[in-house]
Amino acid sequence: MNAARRRLLRHPWGWIATGLGSGFAPRAPGTFGTLAALLPWWFLLRELPLPAYAAVVVLAFVLGCQASRWVLRATGLQDPGLVVWDEWVGVWIALAAAPAGWPWWLAAVALFRLFDIAKPWPVSWADRRLEGGFGVMADDALAGVYSLLVLQLAAFFLR
Repeated sequence: MNAARRRLLRHPWGWIATGLGSGFAPRAPGTFGTLAALLPWWFLLRELPLPAYAAVVVLAFVLGCQASRWVLRATGLQDPGLVVWDEWVGVWIALAAAPAGWPWWLAAVALFRLFDIAKPWPVSWADRRLEGGFGVMADDALAGVYSLLVLQLAAFFLR
């Protein structure tokens, strides 16, 4: 493990920003971080009432802004790929109010990755224009909102 990784993992902000270390995946850290976020969602979040779920996601977003800001300063990079807490929050937004059943959950994750990678407006705007920890978090949160909306529309029309 190189010195930069050791430094990041010695600080709580580093642990949060890297999604408890999932951002150190050698390939596709964003996808790996998204998949890692499913564990706390499955065991802790999915059964919460919607207001409590929303409160957790807002708190996670705020923590992510601070953690990302710290990592940006520590690494000197604008949006390092190892920061995946934004994927965690984005996929949690996508899964909020998802209908029960693995096909819906799989669709939420796939939609989130699609919108996170394709970056339709305003996701692309946020990715280019917003800076710092908030900027790191905002584009993925917007991708999560897009995913949530598309999933809810699909559920409405398919029921």
